[in-house]
Amino acid sequence: MTSRDSYFDPHSGPVDPFLGDPNDPSNLLDDLDPVEPLTDTDLQEIAADLAELTEFEAALSPHEIHGIVVDCADCGEQHYFSWALMAANLRSLLGNGRTGVHEPAAEPLTDAYVSWDYARGFTDALAHRS
Repeated sequence: MTSRDSYFDPHSGPVDPFLGDPNDPSNLLDDLDPVEPLTDTDLQEIAADLAELTEFEAALSPHEIHGIVVDCADCGEQHYFSWALMAANLRSLLGNGRTGVHEPAAEPLTDAYVSWDYARGFTDALAHRS
């Protein structure tokens, strides 16, 4: 088993079409953009985000929310991540310090995605209601 396989859960998100392919084009990125090792604090924060994401999904899925929307600082656009894809990205960060390459959502139902802050506020409100 490779280090790439050690964090991959086939039920956590879309399957990488190049998984296990020695000619995976994303391997070229390793040579161009080396990954800085994550600190213990980074790893703890990512693990906490993954746990929080699980809470978000449990609380928001019954309300037909499909995932998280992120404002991208690089391109200035919003990116839509299903619960499974966001979880897979966080697991990938824990496993090798970077997220996998994936296609953007095709015509997402934008009203079915919320920001991380909204999801946090929603779950906090649920936890503190009387």
